[in-house]
Amino acid sequence: MRKPRQRVGDRIFSNTTRLAGLLILLALAGVAIFLTTEGLPALSAPSDKLGGAANFLTYVAPLVFGTLLAAVLALLIATPLSLGVALMISHYAPRRLATPLGYLVDLLAAVPSVVYGLWGIAFLGVRLSPVYAWLDTHVGWLPFFAGPASSTGRTILTAGIVLAIMVIPIITAITREIFLQTPKLNQEAALALGATRWEMIRLAVLPYGRSGIVSAMMLGLGRALGETMAVAMVLSASGVVTLNLISNTNPSTIAANIALKFPDSTGLAVNALVASGLVLFLITFVVNFAARAIVERSERSA
Repeated sequence: MRKPRQRVGDRIFSNTTRLAGLLILLALAGVAIFLTTEGLPALSAPSDKLGGAANFLTYVAPLVFGTLLAAVLALLIATPLSLGVALMISHYAPRRLATPLGYLVDLLAAVPSVVYGLWGIAFLGVRLSPVYAWLDTHVGWLPFFAGPASSTGRTILTAGIVLAIMVIPIITAITREIFLQTPKLNQEAALALGATRWEMIRLAVLPYGRSGIVSAMMLGLGRALGETMAVAMVLSASGVVTLNLISNTNPSTIAANIALKFPDSTGLAVNALVASGLVLFLITFVVNFAARAIVERSERSA
């Protein structure tokens, strides 16, 4: 049986999409090759080129810890806020209010990172300083708030809050569209059986959008992992490993460390920064693969 002949437009579109996919793979391969070749010399770099660290592992480990800590803090703050905003836009707010509110949330993604960094330094950090002092006084027995509290507000917690505001538009936009695609019959059936609006959302909307919520969270996590300027401007980093979120002694992130040190680095110090960029590249890949596996498992169990 002869296969149906494709029209010219179909062939052009098919070949264009294949070319686009191939270019993306080539770009990723090029980035990986560059980072690997330029970063390998850092594995044998002396201590003075690694900021005093004994080897590359001890050099990059605090940076990995700070990167993951800031990203996790951002995700913990942004996810419930984003889901709440998305549900309000999709199921609670009247249409005349929901549409402009959705536009305003989307516009947050258009604000440059430098603006977020300036806002974090000049406004947010200063106003959070009394809160940090209160936490140090009243719940300082917890390792997260052990203090001494920062007087400037330039802490890893402030950086996490700024990152959370930056990823809220991503998570909100995706989850909002997922919630709006929930079949009307499912929602109407839950309401017809006597469910309240929240019960309908809990029983029909959230289970339907579970895989989309996970995807949105992972995209937000990827954004938080790679953020550079806002974290570099807000964070007063010392390159340590600590769970204390409110003190002046804070871990740095890989991206912020590269941005701050690259202009003054030469030789093997540059290779060390590139190698740390390779570590961030691998972390991002692992996060994306894990997210894909979680989404596929959620779709199979749905």
